[in-house]
Amino acid sequence: MLVLGIESSCDETGVALVQADGPGVPRLLAHALHSQIEMHQAYGGVVPELASRDHIRRVLPLAQEVLAQAQRGLPEVDVVAYTRGPGLAGALLVGAGVACALGAALGRPVLGVHHLEGHLLSPFLSADPPEFPFVALLVSGGHTQLMQVDGVGRYTMLGETIDDAAGEAFDKSAKLMGLGYPGGPALSRLAQQGDPAAFRLPRPLLHSGDLDFSFAGLKTAVLTQVRKLGDALEARKADLAASTEAAIVEVLVRKSLAALDRSGSQRIVVAGGVGANRRLREQLDAACARRGVRVHYPELALCTDNGAMIALAAAMRLQAGAQEATTSYAFDVKPRWPLQALVA
Repeated sequence: MLVLGIESSCDETGVALVQADGPGVPRLLAHALHSQIEMHQAYGGVVPELASRDHIRRVLPLAQEVLAQAQRGLPEVDVVAYTRGPGLAGALLVGAGVACALGAALGRPVLGVHHLEGHLLSPFLSADPPEFPFVALLVSGGHTQLMQVDGVGRYTMLGETIDDAAGEAFDKSAKLMGLGYPGGPALSRLAQQGDPAAFRLPRPLLHSGDLDFSFAGLKTAVLTQVRKLGDALEARKADLAASTEAAIVEVLVRKSLAALDRSGSQRIVVAGGVGANRRLREQLDAACARRGVRVHYPELALCTDNGAMIALAAAMRLQAGAQEATTSYAFDVKPRWPLQALVA
């Protein structure tokens, strides 16, 4: 089974081709990605209308590139998958429309995929894929969640953010420091030059007794420090960045360990853009090594939004019998779509 996947939920256009044969983990044959970061930098954030227009320009050339890389022809595709949600409505409609048009033209079924499920399953494309069951720390954009994962589509929510997610805390704190867009990666790079103990910043809900997250208060504390520093901010910016990153990472690691304790699992998967953070990986790896717990990540190139995770999620859902592709080419998108709504 050859699955073509299209991702267009926000500011990256991704297309990939995955081969699924038998019960094993599907193989990634080729993928291509275009990031809109440079286009949105002038505005300090994603402009939805510009994002949608750029997806229109990019998706078909990327599909041609992927097919050429894999040395496959479009008629060989068995299923066309696309991101149905969550995301920006206009951007999602581009991917959905193109996917359903391709499916109709080829006479092939289509399948709408949950963006976060794509992130959740993306470590299966790594050199060290996980095995079910496991605990998942999903840290992608506006989402920070801990889940018990017993199989494809078999997800139990353990805890989630009640306000700002970790990715938002990175981005908003970076903006307060004048680091530009995209803020999270810029803050993490600057943090490598600073002292993580320089500022006493809060660790929200660290001792709450549950597995929920809250990072809005941390953002406010960063704003307070920025105002206190005033003209001295430039000289202390690296220290403030390092202290901010340390606060976020400590909460993520401690809550992840608590989730492992509650579930009894000996395996954790970290997925989503924040999963590429070096400090998070180092601290979680060290903590889990002391407990004898296995940690799995996506390949760094697949931490951001990409078509490979969409093609993979579609293939794995089809293999597991969790969903059937359809030859009804009428489509809709779900800009707000909770992951826990998916069932096996």
